[in-house]
This record gives sequence, structure tokens and C-alpha cells, in this order.
Amino acid sequence: MTQRLVIATHNKGKLVEMGDLLAPYGFACVSAGELGLPEPEETATTFVGNAELKAEAAMQGSNLPSLADDSGIVVEALDGAPGIYSARWAEIDGKRDFGHAMKRVHEELGANANRRAYFISALSFAEPGKPIRSFEGRVHGTLVWPPRGSRGFGYDPMFLPDGYTETFGEMEPLAKHAISHRAIAFMKLVEGMGWKVTPGAVPAMTLLMKEPR
Repeated sequence: MTQRLVIATHNKGKLVEMGDLLAPYGFACVSAGELGLPEPEETATTFVGNAELKAEAAMQGSNLPSLADDSGIVVEALDGAPGIYSARWAEIDGKRDFGHAMKRVHEELGANANRRAYFISALSFAEPGKPIRSFEGRVHGTLVWPPRGSRGFGYDPMFLPDGYTETFGEMEPLAKHAISHRAIAFMKLVEGMGWKVTPGAVPAMTLLMKEPR
């Protein structure tokens, strides 16, 4: 039986992406935006904290199970910045420009030889009458300059994952998704919640988690 699930986002692309991943587990997804729910202020100091705030707000506003994510990049030599402010670093004149954000990271690093960083994704699942469950995925790597590749989004073109010769901005999408922080967090979510694939359905993660070429 299909169960309605609120994705705590106003981003149509994220709704489609999460809907595709969750459909094999018997969920029919609707966004917080479609339900007219406001976006809560992200006042937590951690990725998990902000994901839980969004999941809780969507669940309270809809009285339905809700899933939220919060993600960003953590740069070791910048004391963890931009971290939970990863998206805000891209804001300029009311719009988001990640070219500007990547340049800021590069300039703030200056001559520092430590270019270690990691992407992090936190997923939080809230349902009425039960504690919130949260799961976290990370992928470690090194920052490069200038940025390489035009695929992906955000800080992808300047992030070189450990063990690979291509940045996230150069990788084929399936190769990136196979090792991404979101893929890791999603698989932990599925395992932790004990979700089973609906008979006859093929989980989207089967494709995403195949060995990259």
C-alpha cells in the first residue's frame, strides 16, 4: 500500500529526486511547498539539527510522515566553514552563485596547503507519535583550483573525492551518485528504518550504487 510522505522542501528538483528514490519503498511524495507549508528558520548549529527542524516542521504542519535533508561542504583549514552556511556563501544580490562561493573558499584558503574537505548530507525522518530518526553520510576529498568540470552543482567542480582522478564536476552522474554523501545517507536511512522494496519494484539506488566506471 502506498503511503504519503512529505519531502520538507520547496525545491521541485529535490522533490523529483527524492520521490524517485522513495517510490520503490511504497511512498508517494509531496513537497512542503505543494502543501503550502512555510519554510522554518534554520537555527541549529549542525546539519542534523537543521534537518530535524525541517522534518519536524513539515510533520507538524501536515500530520504526515516527513523527510528532510541538510547538506554542505566542510573545509578543514577554514575551521569547518562554510559548513551549515554552504548555500549562504553562494548568495549574492538575492541569488545563488556557486562560482562566487567557490572563489570565496579559494581566496580564504590563500596559501594554506591543507586542502582537505568533505561533503556531508543529513537526512531526518519524522512521523507523528515517534522520535525523529536521523542518518548522516560523508565523502572525503581534496579541493582543487581552478574548478574542473561543468556537471553536478554547488561546490562539485572544486571537490576531488579520495581515490579518484575526476572532480564531482567532471564525473558521470551515476559515478558521482555511487559514492556521494547523499547516497550514503540514503542507504543508511533505508537500512535504519527497515524499509523493504515493494514487490516488483526496482530501487533507484540499485543504479546509483553500481561500481563507477
